[in-house]
Amino acid sequence: MAATLHSLQLITAIALIVLVLLQRTSPDTGSNFGDSMSFFQTRRGFERLLFVLTIIVAVVFAALSIWVIALA
Repeated sequence: MAATLHSLQLITAIALIVLVLLQRTSPDTGSNFGDSMSFFQTRRGFERLLFVLTIIVAVVFAALSIWVIALA
């Protein structure tokens, strides 16, 4: 059981890293911190799918981490 949980945790960790790296960033992200309107953007299509998948995988990873700690 513990080996299965660790394997699932490793798979979700790798998936989370890949999903975060696939997120698109604007080239002028650093210069836009003063302009609050340019920070909020509507996500559409594949970008929205990546965003939602990242949140889901992050929640699954956190739940698996808490579960592994609880079993220890």
